Amino acid sequence: MKRNLLFLLTIVVLSCQNQQVNKEIHTQFQNANVDTSDLTNNFYDNEETYPLKLTHLEIEGEIKNPGMVDFSKLPVRSLIVKETLPAESGNKFVGAYRYDGYSLFDILNERILAKKNQDAFPPIIDLYVIIENESGEKCVISWGEIFYPNHLNEIIIAKSVMRIVPSKTHELWPLPENCKVVVGTDLLTSRNIEKPVKITVKSAVCDLEITKGMQPLFTPKVDVFVKKELKWSITEPPKNIQLINYETTFYGRGRGIHSTTPFTGFMVKTLLKELVMLNKESIQNTYLIIGSIDGYRVVYTYSEIFNRNDQAELLMVYDPQNQDGGAFRLFPADDFFSDRAIKAASIISFERE
Repeated sequence: MKRNLLFLLTIVVLSCQNQQVNKEIHTQFQNANVDTSDLTNNFYDNEETYPLKLTHLEIEGEIKNPGMVDFSKLPVRSLIVKETLPAESGNKFVGAYRYDGYSLFDILNERILAKKNQDAFPPIIDLYVIIENESGEKCVISWGEIFYPNHLNEIIIAKSVMRIVPSKTHELWPLPENCKVVVGTDLLTSRNIEKPVKITVKSAVCDLEITKGMQPLFTPKVDVFVKKELKWSITEPPKNIQLINYETTFYGRGRGIHSTTPFTGFMVKTLLKELVMLNKESIQNTYLIIGSIDGYRVVYTYSEIFNRNDQAELLMVYDPQNQDGGAFRLFPADDFFSDRAIKAASIISFERE
């Protein structure tokens, strides 16, 4: 009897030891890349990484192959962000984090487009996506933000998070628990909505008539609409508006190099900032359709124009003597390609999802 009890006790002890060893191995594996002693120059691996609850994500809309996203086939990307939200008493800092997850570039890369307006306007620069979460909260992201920027993969669906902890105060920012959209270029991070479940691809509805080969390609004014109401006809820039000079290599997706001539203009956000208030609703749901006199049009989100954290601003260039693209044209400093650089801009329309 004693031998049996001793045998059982030995089994229990060995089992507990194995469980402890397994737990230690698991902990070591989880924290294998945590540099708590600052042995490297990387500031973004010093803390423990925590998993976020990942939801099922479906893609629908103007695509030929809708369906669920298979995250297992996608590479993991990382973003560092300082999350800050708008508040009545001033912007409210939430915390600094490194997020790891799956980029919208990769998620949408193999979806075949089926634009509703394909016959009238084949270019893809009037596309945008709506991301919706379990609670029905939405955010809008332009196709240009995903596929055209100089720095790709800066919009992700995060599956894990790490605090970026100050070395002196050691303040621990609150940790999210659920997966979320993370937009790396946003100053105020209202588009970082949690638990996204659906992405809808859409093309902007626009009544502009297409006139290819228009000569001269010129219009003396830009009409600005908010909720379909004409708010302003811009015939020249305000006298006191600041001019900015951007050196550039101007390169198109179709024709390649156009020029290396600098662009000098004024920030669109400075020109139009009084028309629509910067708040959570505008950041999440407002986008702009900007069209040319010849019907060429493009979509920008409100956030990528008015809410940037990288100073890669959208410029408007005023040149009333230019009969091939004047008097107003756009230069998107953040874009790799020149395709969203509208010539002879004639209309700016603020829209909302």
